[in-house]
Amino acid sequence: MNQITTLLIYLVVANVIAWYQIQGQFLSGKAGQIFSNDFIVILMGVPIGWLLWKAATLSYVIFGGVWNIRMIGFGLGTVIFGVMTASILKELPGWHTIISIILAVAIILLQFSNLNIKA
Repeated sequence: MNQITTLLIYLVVANVIAWYQIQGQFLSGKAGQIFSNDFIVILMGVPIGWLLWKAATLSYVIFGGVWNIRMIGFGLGTVIFGVMTASILKELPGWHTIISIILAVAIILLQFSNLNIKA
């Protein structure tokens, strides 16, 4: 597995866990009760923090700076939040949110546009 794939996996997993950490309280039934527990929410912060730290370290190695991880993390987090909120909470985005998600994808693609990838 190459470094870019590993970086993206770290970010995706961190954002999925973060979605459940923050939005899980709005789930119905037992899941909503579990994610409303302060201890569970605090405990979830450990893997999120570690994954984001590893992603930042890897991004610095790949890009040679720290700005790229900020933009990629923001864009990917926005896309993941939109997809998970629409599919799990059934909260569909309006036109302005859809445009924001499209712009988030553009931000991600721009960060990779100047990368020299050697096979």
